[in-house]
Amino acid sequence: MKEQPAQVRWERRTQRPLLALAVVFAIAYAVPIVVDPASRSLTFACTAVEWVVWGAFAVDYLVRLVLAEDRRQFVRRHWLDLCAVALPLLQPLRLLRLVSTLLLVQRRARMASQIRLTTYVAGAVVGLLMFGSLAVLSVERESADGNIRTLGDAVWWSFTTMTTVGYGDHAPTTGLGRMIAVGLMLSGIALLGVVTANIAAWFIARFEKDDVEERRQTEAIRTLTDEVRALRDEVAVLRERSLRP
Repeated sequence: MKEQPAQVRWERRTQRPLLALAVVFAIAYAVPIVVDPASRSLTFACTAVEWVVWGAFAVDYLVRLVLAEDRRQFVRRHWLDLCAVALPLLQPLRLLRLVSTLLLVQRRARMASQIRLTTYVAGAVVGLLMFGSLAVLSVERESADGNIRTLGDAVWWSFTTMTTVGYGDHAPTTGLGRMIAVGLMLSGIALLGVVTANIAAWFIARFEKDDVEERRQTEAIRTLTDEVRALRDEVAVLRERSLRP
């Protein structure tokens, strides 16, 4: 049995711990926003947890880079991972840490062969709704002209934005909030396309399966008909021979 590369073994061993750290990151990101006003010690602790989780994903990328057989090819194939690792270093904003960590989680989750497409899409929808709501609430709550003041308003706005309904009862007024809205709208359209394509592929596969079964049955009936015809010819020949004097 051929031994798996070290990079593949590392990715399989660290997949679940990194996903668990992603859940910890989600909690640390949400607590200072939901608890309003949050104490300085609580905010500091949650920020430290966020940096630790991001650091774990950054270390994971570096280890995978070291274990890769062709490092240049690895960097070219995982350029988005590199951008996600470097993004928070450019400007230490919480939103940048959120975006980079989400990107890293998404890239690592895709490597898991046991994660089915439906589960992946459902998790992406829930994650985008949750983080989109928290992100827009954190930037819009203190805005003088903002109308997204509570978590309920933020969740409703995220849901209507992702589904591209856009009732207009709640809308971001800051530049950063509108950037979040653009990201949610594009993500919602992309996920809708994935769901539609998945459903269409399922129907096509189902129809192809039925068509193959129908062709198999038709071929079996044709073969059986030919055999019966051949047997009738043989019986006729034998009968003719038996009647000869």
